[in-house]
Amino acid sequence: MLARINHSLPVYFDDFFGRDFFRDFSANQRSGSLPAVNVLENDNDYVVEVAAPGLEKKDFRINLENDCLTISSEKENKSEERNDNYSRKEFSCNSFSRSFNLPDTVDIDKISASHKNGIL
Repeated sequence: MLARINHSLPVYFDDFFGRDFFRDFSANQRSGSLPAVNVLENDNDYVVEVAAPGLEKKDFRINLENDCLTISSEKENKSEERNDNYSRKEFSCNSFSRSFNLPDTVDIDKISASHKNGIL
């Protein structure tokens, strides 16, 4: 099974703060800027689905280093509106990065990506 890194803490933190604290904190972070991820384990492979509506395949960066798969994206949106007495410029930047430790059973030469209907 693929395991997410960067958000794991030693077990003794759970005992000190209580499990609900970290579950609620982590849930709030995910609802903000991290896309939802499904990890499916089949007999022959693993499938990681990243829900990222509004992004195209070219918007993603996929990196594999030291058995760690990282999926990330950074997208900037700009708009400008001019009228007789005013002008308005708006911009936003959205980014995320998700990392997964790959098990020893993964053949890294067979890793591939596809994008369909907002899901990588």
